[in-house]
Amino acid sequence: MTAPARILRRGTAALAIGLALATAASAQTDLTAPSVPFVGRGGPALAPTESNRRGDRLADGTSFTALPVVIAPRRPPARVETPPEPDDAATLLADHVDLSGDRVLTASGGVVIWFRGARLIAERVIYDGNAGTLAIEGPIHLTEPGSESTQSEVILIADAAQLDEDLQDGLLTGARMVLARELQFAAAEVRRTGQGRMTTLTHVVASSCQVCASDPTPLWEIRARRITHDAETRRIHFDRPQFRAFGLPVATLPVLSAPDPTVERMTGFLAPRFRTTSGLGFGVMLPYFITLGDSADLTLTPYVSASRTATLGLRYRQAFVNGAAEINGAISDDDLASGTRGYLFANAAFRLPRDYLLGLQLQTASDRAYLLDYDITDADRLWSGVTLDRVARDRLVTARVGRYEALRDEEDNAAFPDLVADALWERRFRPALIGGEGGVQLSVHAHRRRSGEDIEGRDMARGSARLDWQRNEILPLGIVAAMQGRLDADLYRIRDDSRFDATEARATPVGAIELRWPLLSRGGRAANLLEPVLQVVWSPELDNEDEVPNEDSRLIEFDEGNLFSLDRLPGRDAVEGGLRANLGLTWTRIDPAGWSLGVTAGRVLRNDPDPAFERGGEVLSGRQSDWLLSATYSDSSGLAVANRALFDSDLSIHRDELRVGWLRPGLELSAGYLWIDARTEEGRPRDVSELTATTGWQVAQGWRATAETRYDFAADRAQKAELGLEYRNECVTVDLSVSRRFTSSDTVRADTDVGLSVRLGGFGRSRADGVATVARRSCLR
Repeated sequence: MTAPARILRRGTAALAIGLALATAASAQTDLTAPSVPFVGRGGPALAPTESNRRGDRLADGTSFTALPVVIAPRRPPARVETPPEPDDAATLLADHVDLSGDRVLTASGGVVIWFRGARLIAERVIYDGNAGTLAIEGPIHLTEPGSESTQSEVILIADAAQLDEDLQDGLLTGARMVLARELQFAAAEVRRTGQGRMTTLTHVVASSCQVCASDPTPLWEIRARRITHDAETRRIHFDRPQFRAFGLPVATLPVLSAPDPTVERMTGFLAPRFRTTSGLGFGVMLPYFITLGDSADLTLTPYVSASRTATLGLRYRQAFVNGAAEINGAISDDDLASGTRGYLFANAAFRLPRDYLLGLQLQTASDRAYLLDYDITDADRLWSGVTLDRVARDRLVTARVGRYEALRDEEDNAAFPDLVADALWERRFRPALIGGEGGVQLSVHAHRRRSGEDIEGRDMARGSARLDWQRNEILPLGIVAAMQGRLDADLYRIRDDSRFDATEARATPVGAIELRWPLLSRGGRAANLLEPVLQVVWSPELDNEDEVPNEDSRLIEFDEGNLFSLDRLPGRDAVEGGLRANLGLTWTRIDPAGWSLGVTAGRVLRNDPDPAFERGGEVLSGRQSDWLLSATYSDSSGLAVANRALFDSDLSIHRDELRVGWLRPGLELSAGYLWIDARTEEGRPRDVSELTATTGWQVAQGWRATAETRYDFAADRAQKAELGLEYRNECVTVDLSVSRRFTSSDTVRADTDVGLSVRLGGFGRSRADGVATVARRSCLR
């Protein structure tokens, strides 16, 4: 019987062929911050992983690293074997189908078979119903569905094959296998057993690089006598593997085991990193990743340099139902300092009932130089403590208690407020009787010094209450009027300072009236907004007997953000008083061409000079403050420029800050320049004139470069400089970095750091960072 171009469905074709494919359906768990390993002699193999990044440095010199959440299976889930249903059927498409007498079916000419997600393409298929075997003539293309998506499917290509009727077990000759469309194997023959679980390839070459007929030598390859892929554990075992780069042998191992491209977490070695510094010399870091159950892992990182250090680093991560915790630490024995050195950082965050968020942090180090020598963080103050926060639409609760550890050379921990506690409760409401918006705030603060000496060892506690109210009204001609009122009450307890009373209480009322007149004009399709603002504020001037130690209001800022604030002092210890007028003018233009420009000018006029600003310099002191002038510009090309300047009536600039950002495809640029006159900031010995710049750009397809610098013009020297170069294609990622720290002191040395890491693709699942492009090479036809 001949049936050209006929599709046979349930019935004779299904009964004759009887194809039953076991579906590999793996349970997938959402993973964050995956780590995939590389080992020799029976362990897992090389795979990309993220290195620890420095914690962002906060304004108080400390750093707080956001917690990654790790929720992942301990080992890759096993395949779920789905038994064939009684009415399972295959779909056959062929040019000719012949059915002979002794249960032998022959399909030829563009044969395509679909069954339970699998697809077989061949030139000729002969099915023997008595033996339950399929003789397949190629070229053959067999696609098996992946456990998660089509990106994780297995593709087999062969010249000829002898398979069972389930298309699972059998022998393929002249075969090539592709895992997850990433890692490919070329072998003389492929044998499959265990219902498709075990695939054994003999005389095989493995690579994730593009291989072309015109250039058959891949960038890297692994040649082995035999390679076995276990589809259940998702491991690849190599027998006598030889690693080659550019066709040249590099290393040979007795055995090697690696995760396949679908694995996210597996115990084993991570990608090594080579590092050389002027202080430690050449060294190698070889992290070993250990899975500990479904939601925890441990990474041990030995770091050995040429002759100067032996270091063991540790990272432990644990995920919970309502939070996560992470511990990072290291212990070192080097010749840079006497004795054992090390650090320990721990972070945890938990979500409690009623939307409370509990945070825990521990930070300690043997010395600051250790954190810089081993590229941990550049923070010069460490904080350990507990935080509790709750943020709702109309209320706020926050508490923070902890201990500071100063690492700066000029700071003495005995005279430094090391134990600090703060708590704040705030509620916003709308009073029905008088309208507007009101608020109630209660707060406490306390700090303690180790020293018990008079003045130097001063300890202080404060309890404060605040009641505020504001109402806006629109007057004729579009003028917006606002009335504000506030009452502050503070109670202080002071110890170990004979200059002040042990107990001090004060109450400070504040009242303000504000007028704004927004004027809008349109010229063509452009919009221009001009808004003059006048704000008059009154609060009583504090008498001498009301003075308390100023611990939290020493760093005074003046910008467009607090130009119309009732109190420009950052804390509660010092209070802005007297009659004053805050004047400002803002102009904004939004152009249809895609750019916008905003300019703000302002000044503060006082009835009498305020003593609270005398120690802060000339920015806000006297009866007239400095002029404030700021401008911002942005356009559709991704360019953004902002500048803020403070200058007096003689146009003498006291402070200036310029920031430039440019974000476009293939380019990220962030730069800033800062100038501060030393007279405008208490305790600053010299002027500040500093440039910072960070940039990253796509040099070419697959090539990305980064640079960072910080230059001190006042000292006429660079403080640090960093350069990075990364190359990434479909099968390898090479990351090279060079950095130089120029600053030095009695405890911190100038240092040069060179780092190199190489990650091979195809072993473990890679995660694209979304920034750099990949140079995907293709074959010319």
